[in-house]
Amino acid sequence: MAAPSQVLAPRSTVRFRPPRFGLGGSHLGEPADETAIATVDAAYQAGIRFFDTSPAYGESERRLGTALQRRPRGEFLVSTKVVGNDPEDSVRASSERLGLAVDLVFARDAAAYPVLDQLRRDGVIKAIGAVSDDWQELDVLVRDVEVDCVLLNQYSLLDQSAKPLLDRCVARGVSAIVSGVLTPPVLQAESVQARRISAVCERYGVSLPQAALAFPSRHFAVTSVLIAASSPAEIRADAALVRQPVPERLWKDPELLRLLSPS
Repeated sequence: MAAPSQVLAPRSTVRFRPPRFGLGGSHLGEPADETAIATVDAAYQAGIRFFDTSPAYGESERRLGTALQRRPRGEFLVSTKVVGNDPEDSVRASSERLGLAVDLVFARDAAAYPVLDQLRRDGVIKAIGAVSDDWQELDVLVRDVEVDCVLLNQYSLLDQSAKPLLDRCVARGVSAIVSGVLTPPVLQAESVQARRISAVCERYGVSLPQAALAFPSRHFAVTSVLIAASSPAEIRADAALVRQPVPERLWKDPELLRLLSPS
């Protein structure tokens, strides 16, 4: 039986390829300035070169920019989200808060895409993406709009419901960025399924969070996984998990394949 995360297509078909792992900035608006900035610094020191934020994350954009302005601009990628009814103003305001040019801009509303497409053509931004909490909405956008990538949170060890979207992404040359893989059910093995998957992983010397970080990229559409963190210690620990290899034989384990297959 083929692994449920496998799609037979070459990885080179995507038009835009962000770095494999990124720091999600959703928690950077929560701690004090110095903690948030130190978290970004720790991520950078750990080798992370993709940083995602949003105007909706409080002080996240400003704090992220403060940390990254000290780094060579050509070494990292920054993404943010459109808010409000004027995509061009939203991008400009985000850039001002960051003190940096924005590389990738995500939008939820299809009406924003013509404006973002013009910004991409003008070289103001490098790529445009779609973001939604509903993978089916993203599926429609990938089908109908010329986006470079999607950002979703419905593809993980415990939830592969978005696989049809990822398959469409492969067909359309769209890269997928996955967030929300280190949820409380994974970190604490709360559900029966999580505990069963964890037991299989442990037989191979792999922790459940380690497997959760590695799993999404097994689908050819997934180029990147975002990891949210609110402290330097947290991002260092997650980066250490990323660096630990997961044995290929784990993914071929019959019991794991059964647990990952749709019921």
